[in-house]
Amino acid sequence: MPDKLQLTEAEWLEKLGPEKYQILRQAGTERAFTGAYEKNKATGVYMCGGCGAPLFASDTKYESGSGWPSYTAPLAEDAVEELRDTAHGMVRTEVRCAKCEGHLGHVFSDGPGENGLRYCINSASLEFKPKD
Repeated sequence: MPDKLQLTEAEWLEKLGPEKYQILRQAGTERAFTGAYEKNKATGVYMCGGCGAPLFASDTKYESGSGWPSYTAPLAEDAVEELRDTAHGMVRTEVRCAKCEGHLGHVFSDGPGENGLRYCINSASLEFKPKD
């Protein structure tokens, strides 16, 4: 597991700005079909927008039709943490960055591939690093 990155809430807000702070630190979400990476098809790695930890590879990204970037698996098993989320009258599994505990999105069991998972992730919680 990566070493944890811990900042005060004021430091996070200064580092991230209001939109990313609301999503990464307050478990918000961007509107469907509005994120920068929803249609991105470039080859590379999606990093945490909070701390820069590598999270998802472009070869696991697919078009789910949900309006958010979707992936079949994280880059490494210990790159993300999964937590039970009962907010908004639903039971879901929240996905957080293992290094900074930033909220990324949710994982659902309706995806393609071997594990049948769909990691539905906010673009605002990511940074994309194209392959060199």
